[in-house]
Amino acid sequence: MAETAFIGLGSNLGDKAAYLNSALEKLRQVPGISVIQVSSFYETPPWGYQEQDWFLNAVVEIQTELKPEELLIKLQEIETSMGRMRSIRWGPRTIDLDILLYDQLVIERQDLKIPHPGLAEREFALVPLAEIAPAFRLPDGRTVAELVEQSGICMKKIIVPKMMT
Repeated sequence: MAETAFIGLGSNLGDKAAYLNSALEKLRQVPGISVIQVSSFYETPPWGYQEQDWFLNAVVEIQTELKPEELLIKLQEIETSMGRMRSIRWGPRTIDLDILLYDQLVIERQDLKIPHPGLAEREFALVPLAEIAPAFRLPDGRTVAELVEQSGICMKKIIVPKMMT
């Protein structure tokens, strides 16, 4: 049975839009994943480590036959294939792919946390998620739109049109 999941995408090195589009294409090629919709691309300031370029972020909704652990492995394989290096926590990256939500699952393990920790505070993930799935219910019962409203995050952002849908 296919499950709904939301993946956050981010890049702040090189041709950021090309990296996001390449990651989307690679997601489409993974057996057991169907891309349903993609948010606009948002230009956002760095989070955590500040001494780096701004990011381009998006969120993609998928239907997947993969279990969360299998999905995580596939996302990490895509990151590695695209030159992702993990040298500085929250540092510069060619591509970052994070599972934000996986249906109503709650997972609290060292290697996998769903919903993604800090989702409510990270506008670079929450704003594009709200663009494509405002009525989606989180495991705690709130909708994404309610989470945005409660977080106080302003939805006004610089939007860069996505190249591919």
